[in-house]
Amino acid sequence: MGDMTNSDFYSKNQRNESSHGGEFGCTMEELRSLMELRGTEAVVKIKETYGDTEAICRRLKTSPVEGLPGTTPDLEKRKQIFGQNFIPPKKPKTFLQLVWEALQDVTLIILEIAAIISLGLSFYHPPGENNEGCATAQGGAEDEGEAEAGWIEGAAILLSVICVVLVTAFNDWSKEKQFRGLQSRIEQEQKFTVVRAGQVVQIPVAEIVVGDIAQIKYGDLLPADGLFIQGNDLKIDESSLTGESDQVRKSVDKDPMLLSGTHVMEGSGRMVVTAVGVNSQTGIIFTLLGAGGEEEEKKDKKGKMQDGNVDASQSKAKQQDGAAAMEMQPLKSAEGGDADDKKKANMHKKEKSVLQGKLTKLAVQIGKAGLVMSAITVIILVLYFTVDTFVVNKKPWLPECTPVYVQYFVKFFIIGVTVLVVAVPEGLPLAVTISLAYSVKKMMKDNNLVRHLDACETMGNATAICSDKTGTLTTNRMTVVQAYVGDVHYREVPDPSSINAKTMELLVNAIAINSAYTTKILSPEKEGALPRQVGNKTECGLLGFVLDLKQNYEPVRSQMPEEKLYKVYTFNSVRKSMSTVIKMPDESFRMYSKGASEIVLKKCCKILSGAGEPRVFRPRDRDEMVKKVIEPMACDGLRTICVAYRDFPSNPEPDWDNENDILSDLTCICVVGIEDPVRPEVPEAIRKCQRAGITVRMVTGDNINTARAIAIKCGIIHPGEDFLCLEGKEFNRRIRNEKGEIEQERIDKIWPKLRVLARSSPTDKHTLVKGIIDSTHTEQRQVVAVTGDGTNDGPALKKADVGFAMGIAGTDVAKEASDIILTDDNFSSIVKAVMWGRNVYDSISKFLQFQLTVNVVAVIVAFTGACITQDSPLKAVQMLWVNLIMDTFASLALATEPPTETLLLRKPYGRNKPLISRTMMKNILGHAVYQLTLIFTLLFVGEKMFQIDSGRNAPLHSPPSEHYTIIFNTFVMMQLFNEINARKIHGERNVFDGIFRNPIFCTIVLGTFAIQIVIVQFGGKPFSCSPLQLDQWMWCIFIGLGELVWGQVIATIPTSRLKFLKEAGRLTQKEEIPEEELNEDVEEIDHAERELRRGQILWFRGLNRIQTQIEVVNTFKSGASFQGALRRQSSVTSQSQDVANLSSPSRVSLSNALSSPTSLPPAAAGHPRREGLP
Repeated sequence: MGDMTNSDFYSKNQRNESSHGGEFGCTMEELRSLMELRGTEAVVKIKETYGDTEAICRRLKTSPVEGLPGTTPDLEKRKQIFGQNFIPPKKPKTFLQLVWEALQDVTLIILEIAAIISLGLSFYHPPGENNEGCATAQGGAEDEGEAEAGWIEGAAILLSVICVVLVTAFNDWSKEKQFRGLQSRIEQEQKFTVVRAGQVVQIPVAEIVVGDIAQIKYGDLLPADGLFIQGNDLKIDESSLTGESDQVRKSVDKDPMLLSGTHVMEGSGRMVVTAVGVNSQTGIIFTLLGAGGEEEEKKDKKGKMQDGNVDASQSKAKQQDGAAAMEMQPLKSAEGGDADDKKKANMHKKEKSVLQGKLTKLAVQIGKAGLVMSAITVIILVLYFTVDTFVVNKKPWLPECTPVYVQYFVKFFIIGVTVLVVAVPEGLPLAVTISLAYSVKKMMKDNNLVRHLDACETMGNATAICSDKTGTLTTNRMTVVQAYVGDVHYREVPDPSSINAKTMELLVNAIAINSAYTTKILSPEKEGALPRQVGNKTECGLLGFVLDLKQNYEPVRSQMPEEKLYKVYTFNSVRKSMSTVIKMPDESFRMYSKGASEIVLKKCCKILSGAGEPRVFRPRDRDEMVKKVIEPMACDGLRTICVAYRDFPSNPEPDWDNENDILSDLTCICVVGIEDPVRPEVPEAIRKCQRAGITVRMVTGDNINTARAIAIKCGIIHPGEDFLCLEGKEFNRRIRNEKGEIEQERIDKIWPKLRVLARSSPTDKHTLVKGIIDSTHTEQRQVVAVTGDGTNDGPALKKADVGFAMGIAGTDVAKEASDIILTDDNFSSIVKAVMWGRNVYDSISKFLQFQLTVNVVAVIVAFTGACITQDSPLKAVQMLWVNLIMDTFASLALATEPPTETLLLRKPYGRNKPLISRTMMKNILGHAVYQLTLIFTLLFVGEKMFQIDSGRNAPLHSPPSEHYTIIFNTFVMMQLFNEINARKIHGERNVFDGIFRNPIFCTIVLGTFAIQIVIVQFGGKPFSCSPLQLDQWMWCIFIGLGELVWGQVIATIPTSRLKFLKEAGRLTQKEEIPEEELNEDVEEIDHAERELRRGQILWFRGLNRIQTQIEVVNTFKSGASFQGALRRQSSVTSQSQDVANLSSPSRVSLSNALSSPTSLPPAAAGHPRREGLP
């Protein structure tokens, strides 16, 4: 079914539905049109047509309380009539389409053309072929038989082009397949809570059918359309469908429409599902996109639709960075209702990742150099031939000789193209792709589910991690370990008998009723394991406390089911508390409240005494309690929660919407300290991060003492160090100016030392992340990773360079905004991600070091060889083989090196560290020198050394010579051994270190060697090879082995001495700034310019000083007024301030002083007598 296009799928459903119209009280069409209405229209329509939502439930044969019976025939029937909750993905690209795409590569096209011309000419035998008058390039006659074989070269080029294309296409195909596998894995993990046969069960989203009663709660992403039947305080963010950012309040009588793809921002409730899959609002949008996709394909061959998410930016991204820019679609196909917004968002998800930026730049640089070289080669060859033939030998151009000459020119063209092909490292995109794909696959084993490929590599450059506390650094198994009840502070869970019965009853009711009914504690799965906690972990901790007091919360809940709750104020990040109002048997109301202790205690004016009677609780009692109870608990790293209640009279009924009045005058029942133990592996992981130059910061909603205690346990802060721990309020006070606007300079003063941000709101987290990323305080731009699990973490996750969402505790919204999902919610998995990220970067550097050595040598050999002997010693086919093994296999071999712990011992590379460091440049040039020396020695005196015929100056179709074969073979042997050298890029000595941990590498080196033997001994004419003797082979291998020895020699030369070496592929400050920002801060200047301007300013300052002095002298001479001099002096001081400002991190002052690099400071420019300087 996945292969059906959306429209077929759609019409099939239509047919089904018309045939089964009568089974249920309403058809799919009716429900669909109902779901298209909004607000009051919908309410009116429901009243007129059905009566109320209950009636709709009856028509759909479902019960609002019990849900569907859940029998298989019933579910199947519903799927048949109303469709499945599944949006068929777009068909994947076929292998042929991928081949066609791979063929579009420019160099390959040039090669194909060259090969076809060469083939055509080899079959064309001109009449003047044997004419003595025609010139041949120097050399003896050719055999008849060999002339017949002229087509081989063209055919061989075509064959190798086919190989390259197939490898690329296969790679893309397997990547796509992997990607879809990943996709379906994410989809299967997506579960939703529904009620079936009275039981609350979690089922995969695709199993939801029309008529299901779904339970929705804060943080959910709705999987289908439905009608709201009961719930409290439900607010929905419908921006993904409507584009309006205001949260919409839902209620049964005003706006009961719940749409798929929208986010629950607050509250909880139940809905009856009315439309699923392609009939839901999101599905309809996707279907339109799907149908539109067919025409679009014709227009834009490469506009990929990934599972219904049109993403035409991909084709551009693909050419630029070797498909490293794969964008994941939303978590499952059934939910990206915001496909249109996504399309825009995907265009600039994040600025190009560091690596892609550097690679693109490097590829362009190399490409240009290659083009120039190949053009020069062709020109020199053609000129040499024409001058030699027509000028030196004075031969006339005979008409019958034309084809012969053309054939020569084609040969020269092919040599030129060969030079170009060798110069361009086609293996780069391949290496990047393989490296990333391999890492992503392996990272799955390390509990990192990567949603955006480039996140993996960005992570290697991370300099800061802002982590949540709960669940990431801690185990997220909350248990109450201390309590303050009835004027006594118990250091462990109190004995039930020591608590007054009245207090106990209130306590159990307050905890059981005032918590989500979806939160439960179930019996452990295995004997001896801990009981399972389901739902909100803090509430689980409180329910566990009830069980520890030998009480039971189940009877309380069954007595007061969810439908009977009068009003619920759900927990959100503003209230930081949750309250539930119930109606007592005598018609009066009681409200139970719980929340962060310092917030709830402020609202308490009474407290239960030891006898269970309320007594007055004054502000000074509160301060004492904070000192004696709450702070000691917090300093033990406990979260303190206060439980309270309040009674209201039945009449007049209070105004429930006036929250401030309702949530006051509470009576405190107890304060509990909840412990969430630090995960055992976290302190070690944080130590590794700090050693690797990554600062870990903790951002939490807990109070500052708890946060500090946990931070010390984790090792984020060490007593005696210089660090800041701030609360959200204090943080905001420090970063905002008088007008309340955030100032970057103020953030720059705080963030370098900030380690813990407590009691922080989601906006604080976002502000901090944005502040660190935008900071110019350090010379490297900070690369920030953020972990988050809540809906409110979405903005910070999106803003960060890499967002980690929690796979277990995380809400759908957080996962949607993230780049990597931690499937085990564990901080130590982040360290693994850093390791893999650095490994990707290193793998690509290794490959580059190897590839560029090959390129430099091959280009110079082809170029000089062609210019001196008119024929490249390395033939087109040989070059392609070199390119193939070098590119494809080497990228496989070097890109799959497993990461080692040593990667964590160095600091992050940062954005302006070049891709090819000095050490690598030293290695590349050093090995190139060795290889070139040997190849040229072999080329010019090789025939004497081996006593064989010289291969130089052979005629056009002459048989392959042993001489040139030895050169080719030696060249390949040197590359093979250099591949081992390339395993280390930081100048290490032992290049064999850990070589057996990478079986792929060993296999490839040996495999390449075997193929090389076959090519040389049996390649014959197509490869221009003639078989070699054993002793010749030994020499070739011996010269190759010399590479390893030479590698040690190079390692001995200190890099610091080689100042003249240039680095390549560095990002300057200029290119880092994404386009959007460029418009805002035109003041952003790169270092060189800044230095230059600083110089200018100092110069003007000097100039001004002289001017002022002259002016003072003149003034004294003429006895004129001092004013001119003073005016000049004041302008100079203002300038020196500008210059002083220049060195401060602020950018604003820069702009005044430096409005343009050439303009003079106003003082100098405006000086009337400037020309008259001595």
